Amino acid sequence: MTDTFLTLIRHARTEWNILRRIQGQTDIPLAPQGGVMARQWGNALVDKGYDRILCSDLSRAYRTAEIINEILGLPLEVDPRLREQNWGDWTGLAVDDLRAMREQVAEQEALGFGFCPPGGESRAEVLERSRAALQASATRNPGQYTLVVTHNGVLRALAYDLMGMQYTPDEKSPISKDYRRHELLCREATLNAFKLDMEF
Repeated sequence: MTDTFLTLIRHARTEWNILRRIQGQTDIPLAPQGGVMARQWGNALVDKGYDRILCSDLSRAYRTAEIINEILGLPLEVDPRLREQNWGDWTGLAVDDLRAMREQVAEQEALGFGFCPPGGESRAEVLERSRAALQASATRNPGQYTLVVTHNGVLRALAYDLMGMQYTPDEKSPISKDYRRHELLCREATLNAFKLDMEF
């Protein structure tokens, strides 16, 4: 039985993160401070013993992985299944605009993994595709240690699922802050939470 470990992180900061706008699958590049963050992470992760890097195809994740990899020097793979949730008609809205739509948003949030913005993608769909991407990577690279650069929606969907939660508003989030490390263990093609919500 071979255990395969994965460290999951969110991409570094973008201008839309700073402006608190919903990015979804819009391809927003890193802000200058995002590049600084990614370099700091590369230096913090250099001695962790990673064998490879896997990332989303959206440029904010790919560029984060590239900058980290300038320090780590590892094989880099891309999988579009690690993209952010498609927020449909709500893409581009400011977080404050979303709060002003509280009844419509609350109706969706009560659905937990069924949360689906109009014209977008449900949290359950995000979970299904991202979990498949990680399981496939672990199967291809048994016993290796992979750094995964992805998105907030992916991280939260996986964390809630791995903790046996329903992703409803009454539950305390298993992720306390946006920029943390999350260690997963894949054994016999099954993902398990190992250590979630760790500082760099």
